[in-house]
Amino acid sequence: MTFHTDPLFYALAITGVLALGISKGGFNGVGQIATPLLALIMPPLEAAAIFLPIMIVQDVTAMWVYRKDWNGRILAIMIPGGLAGIAAAGFLAAHISDGAVRIFIGVTTIAFVLYWWIGPTRVARDIGSTSIAGGTFWGALSGFTSTIAQAGGPPFQIYVLSRQLPKMTYVGTVTIFFGTLNFFKTIPFFLLGQFTPTGFATSMALLPLAIAFNFLGFWLVRITPEKIFYRITMILLFLISLELLRSGITDIWRG
Repeated sequence: MTFHTDPLFYALAITGVLALGISKGGFNGVGQIATPLLALIMPPLEAAAIFLPIMIVQDVTAMWVYRKDWNGRILAIMIPGGLAGIAAAGFLAAHISDGAVRIFIGVTTIAFVLYWWIGPTRVARDIGSTSIAGGTFWGALSGFTSTIAQAGGPPFQIYVLSRQLPKMTYVGTVTIFFGTLNFFKTIPFFLLGQFTPTGFATSMALLPLAIAFNFLGFWLVRITPEKIFYRITMILLFLISLELLRSGITDIWRG
């Protein structure tokens, strides 16, 4: 069994796993930094494939914790759309270059940062819809962006925040929706050949840290001012996205 050996890879991967753990601990959205960060030095889909098994383990734990707090109607509307989005992303990813994926991740992540700066609740109020068609559309967009860039949060929130759910019901619905999507995302990643022995071995090596960082996330939520934490994270995301855009455009230009 072989592992990645580049020290820079592990510096970025551990930072990404830390972000995922903090996100699961309560700072929703922080985990968005993981895939763009690792995509700076390796093919973006390969980076996403390394994080996916880790996220699934985290999801199983979270789904058990929130197994009684969820909205069945929203899940019944959005999950079929999410699965369609995953299928579309898998098809597209098979026909585009790494440079194009980097550009997509960069643009999507910049949109994510702008979304947070404007305000999720405000966006949901302005363009959200409570209709079945609206839920299916936003679910599909969430599945698509989640597969390509691990950035399915904003489309999901645009629909769900407009429903004004109780806090625990909202958290449980988020957990079950993305836990379900992450499980089904293994299909296109497998078909695209992104689950390599080296990548999977690296995922397993990072898994104990991911579990520990989950508990660190719970602790940080209690002691860290939320506004400061999100401000730092979003600035980092914005800078990383600009670099992904630059490298993606350069790759396409040279290709």
